[in-house]
Amino acid sequence: MHENNWRKSSYSNINGDCVEITATLDAIRDSKDPDGPTLAVDVSMFVRSVQHGRFDR
Repeated sequence: MHENNWRKSSYSNINGDCVEITATLDAIRDSKDPDGPTLAVDVSMFVRSVQHGRFDR
């Protein structure tokens, strides 16, 4: 588990359904389950992929 500072998305819902990223931008987690699994990822590459519609259905 990462010991980094986690930052919550500014787009989070009032009920807290959102994701958090590490300050070092190398992991993502579900804010509702802070002790749960994390996804190791190049966050900047992931965000670019989302912005370019890579995960659109």
